[in-house]
Amino acid sequence: MCGIVGYVGKEQATPILLDGLQKLEYRGYDSAGVCIGDGNQLQVVKAKGRLAHLAELTDGGKSLHGSVGIGHTRWATHGAPSDENSHPHAADQGKIVVVHNGIIENYQKLKEMLQANGKQFHSETDTEVVANLVEYFYDQGFDFKMSVRKAVERIEGSYALGILCRDYPGTIIAVKKDSPLIFGFGDGCNYIASDVPAILKYTRDVAYLNDGDMVIFTDHDALFFDGAGDPITKTPEHITWDTEAAEKGGYEHFMLKEIHEQPKAIRDTLSPRMKDGKIVLDDITLSADYLRNLRRVYAVACGSAYYVGVQSKYIIEKLCQVPVEPVLASEFRYSDPVLGADTLVLIISQSGETADTLAALRLAKEKGARTLAIVNVVGSSIAKLADDVIYTWAGPEIAVATTKAYSTQLAVVDLLALYMAQCLETVEPKRFDYLYGELQSLPEKVEQVLDDSVIEKIQYYASRYFNNRDVFYIGRNLDSATCLEGSLKLKEIAYLHSEAYAAGELKHGPISLIEDGTLVVAIATNRALFDKTMSNVKEVKARGAEVLGLTVPSCEEEIHKTVDSVVLIPETDTLFQPNLSIVPLQCFAYYVALMRGCDVDKPRNLAKSVTVE
Repeated sequence: MCGIVGYVGKEQATPILLDGLQKLEYRGYDSAGVCIGDGNQLQVVKAKGRLAHLAELTDGGKSLHGSVGIGHTRWATHGAPSDENSHPHAADQGKIVVVHNGIIENYQKLKEMLQANGKQFHSETDTEVVANLVEYFYDQGFDFKMSVRKAVERIEGSYALGILCRDYPGTIIAVKKDSPLIFGFGDGCNYIASDVPAILKYTRDVAYLNDGDMVIFTDHDALFFDGAGDPITKTPEHITWDTEAAEKGGYEHFMLKEIHEQPKAIRDTLSPRMKDGKIVLDDITLSADYLRNLRRVYAVACGSAYYVGVQSKYIIEKLCQVPVEPVLASEFRYSDPVLGADTLVLIISQSGETADTLAALRLAKEKGARTLAIVNVVGSSIAKLADDVIYTWAGPEIAVATTKAYSTQLAVVDLLALYMAQCLETVEPKRFDYLYGELQSLPEKVEQVLDDSVIEKIQYYASRYFNNRDVFYIGRNLDSATCLEGSLKLKEIAYLHSEAYAAGELKHGPISLIEDGTLVVAIATNRALFDKTMSNVKEVKARGAEVLGLTVPSCEEEIHKTVDSVVLIPETDTLFQPNLSIVPLQCFAYYVALMRGCDVDKPRNLAKSVTVE
């Protein structure tokens, strides 16, 4: 959600900014712009629409001269997508120009104060308030640094800011709170960006800014300050993965590439934590005494990560006999949750910057609960704030709709559940060894799901059903939780109305929506619940539904008697079956979206990293 890039160096800035913004397109955006400094002149070019339009307006960056600049891709919050509401935003007198990721919660109050002091506004955004507020203090005689410092002291909300001042050529100031921002160390140049891929082509040495941190930098120097204004030192962290990991690598879309990367991603997540028949969770120690005294576990997240939390309820409760309550992060703070030392709060987030999830994490810590984060991005805000963190090691995920990040989060939940069972001795040794072996074999079995023969069958079914108006997903127990994510994928990238229900709930209302030709995807991988799921399938069949079944070899013969079409996946323990079931649903959504002509990697209205509430 919103992307920021900044550069100071010896080269022409605009092409570098455009290249960096292109690497941030996955975050989702509806407009783009740049501000380039050339001596004491600040030139702003911005426009609604895709980045290609901005590149066209600037002749690929050739028409804007200057070696310092800031760029931005905007995801609309305050004000509709338009040229006027696009970033960067200049202050009333043009002395200050700002790019911003986040939400200024008290912008209206600040705007009224600034208008009373003669400042004029030309957009509907909260960001223009920041530019005018910095200029307001600058007009009072404060220098650039102190003007920014005094402005952020007045701001309530979240922000990552890149700021230029007309009177300080060759200098950028950046500051952050609750929105991601990194600093890149170059040779005769320096950078800021919302995420590593934006600058990985130019530098591998980065520093992650903490909340309140400010950096003032030129082409040869960078001064860092903490929230109190005291100087601090930032040690560069070296990025080891290469740019190829963030390129398509011959696949038509990033999403397809990332679907096929799942075996490796799951293997990378599992292998370092499975040693000599035991689960070893990095440096995390959850003792048996601590676990025995747990009153409950909360699994707090948003979107797909929340559906991982739903899966965690079934898996952890089954193996560990510890109550688990999945809660949407956006509702967690307002539900007055019962929290204390006897509560473990799992915080699940791909980016580690999700605003609602970050707020829930802060509440959990304030109330004295222990927090354990499951995230992909090293050094992210959630990773730093949580008491413990388990990284998923999924690698960069560029497509907006998550695939491998979801799968690796689920793999971490499996690891955590087995680890807790290991500590609590709630699983017999023979059963534990079996589960350990099945978990180890998951990457190989995901590879089997991605076999060409399976993919061709899914493509065929997508070609049959891509014009359906409504699609319903049904299943029981863990299959029901998988339905939630499968349905979401279809909504996200194919723009189809899709709903997921526990199969037994279908008759309590939603079945009224079933009519001739309605597609129902029935997941039935649990042998113990198979017959009950088929009873629900018969109910929708009797009302004209077309049913696509997803099952395992032991149920293959039976399911053909009831459904119209079948996708078969390898068999594993029921607790780990969701790790396999989700893959064909991801593929189905991908191919349906492709046949509907949708922008698979950048679906409308969505953002990869949701840094506003």
